[in-house]
Amino acid sequence: MKIALVGFGDVGQAFATELLKWNHVSVAAFDTQFLGKGGWLWDHACAMGVQAVDCPSMSACGADVVISAVTADECEEAAMAAADCIMAGQYFFDLNSASPKTKQRAASHIECAGGLYVEGAIMAPVAERGLHVPILSGGAHAMVLATRLNPLGMSITPFSADIGRVSAAALCRNLLVEGLEALLDDCLAIARHAGVEKAVYQSLAEDFPSIDWAGLVHAMRPDSTENHPATTAEMLEAADMMDEFGYDGRLERALAFHRKCGTGGNIAQ
Repeated sequence: MKIALVGFGDVGQAFATELLKWNHVSVAAFDTQFLGKGGWLWDHACAMGVQAVDCPSMSACGADVVISAVTADECEEAAMAAADCIMAGQYFFDLNSASPKTKQRAASHIECAGGLYVEGAIMAPVAERGLHVPILSGGAHAMVLATRLNPLGMSITPFSADIGRVSAAALCRNLLVEGLEALLDDCLAIARHAGVEKAVYQSLAEDFPSIDWAGLVHAMRPDSTENHPATTAEMLEAADMMDEFGYDGRLERALAFHRKCGTGGNIAQ
């Protein structure tokens, strides 16, 4: 089986590491950083045993499944590029955290070209579980694709035949996580500055005794104030989702700005 990866960031690298342990699996990958056939990411991919290419069509050539794992703002663009070279009956597994309408447009590009589009949503941090991370899938071909990829170690659960529901689930989950991180970041920074951190913890413990607030802060602190372009793009897609459903997306855009600028306090201190 040949797997083609469009995007060789954290997700692509984690998946490739595990997939290449199977003797009957080969992995090709394209990333915009591969343009020019050089650089540290190109060298890293080649050292792993990945067939690195500088053209999306070359990575997809002969692949059984094309997995798209780019940043959320590149979701539709990646699908459009793949549609130019996808073959009839070839699976396109879209793992990007984009809004429901963005996923629906991406699906249209692939399906009009004869490909089999499957929506995917990663429901936990990839860094902790790698290829085994829980993934919800959607679309008419979700069940068949799961039966092909799960034996390789993936944990795909078909969720809906309708494109867009899976992305909504992922964005709602990630929105809650990002919101909690931002609130903890700012609130505890101010509490520490004012010298009232202990009192805040005590009050929260009384109101919400089932939550280990100190533990929650510790779990979220590694990257809560870092500038992650992928997370910024994802929050903007969450804002688009809110707009699509008739809600106000200003909070989500504020979260995107918060992450982009790395503003707020530093709960790691």
